[in-house]
Amino acid sequence: MAQVKIDCMYEPCPIPLLKAARELSSLELGDVVLIETDHSCAIANITEWAEKEKLDCWIEETRSGDWNIYIKKT
Repeated sequence: MAQVKIDCMYEPCPIPLLKAARELSSLELGDVVLIETDHSCAIANITEWAEKEKLDCWIEETRSGDWNIYIKKT
């Protein structure tokens, strides 16, 4: 299982979602994309998109106002 990290700090929506979708398309089943973001709207957009695509998605707050969003290609 591979993990790819995408730094989306200071990037507004929909940039984090677009980068995550592009990266996931090149990965294999079981691989994980980690999106680092400081925009709370990215959490809503990415988790909603992941749910529609039936992808595993979870969030970790790394410090106040910063998050890691994990998406596993299933």
